[in-house]
Amino acid sequence: MKNQDLMASNESLTRKILNHHLTAFGGNDLDAIMHDYTEESEVLTPEGSIKGLAAIRKFFATYFVTIPTGSAFEMRQLMVTGSTAYIVWASDSQVASIPLGTDTFFLQDGKIRLHTVAAHILPK
Repeated sequence: MKNQDLMASNESLTRKILNHHLTAFGGNDLDAIMHDYTEESEVLTPEGSIKGLAAIRKFFATYFVTIPTGSAFEMRQLMVTGSTAYIVWASDSQVASIPLGTDTFFLQDGKIRLHTVAAHILPK
């Protein structure tokens, strides 16, 4: 496979996984979102590193309280390059206003291997 074809294939898979992740997040579907991670996955946040499925599950369960299903969500930017995706977003719920959030996803073997997330959360 040519390098250009491999890059296009990686981007297609990255977009598919990102779409699954965002759909699961929007539906607060904890089981579905965990399908995107492995025990070796790591989420980097301003508060520190979160490693492994149990810790990542707890992280998302907490985030789903802040951004419950039905919250306003605006995707401001979405970029995919190879096996990496970057999003910039904003959200508003009865719990919090988030005027700016960013996530970067680094995929490996069809799963999110490394995920960075930062959000400016203003509690209501």
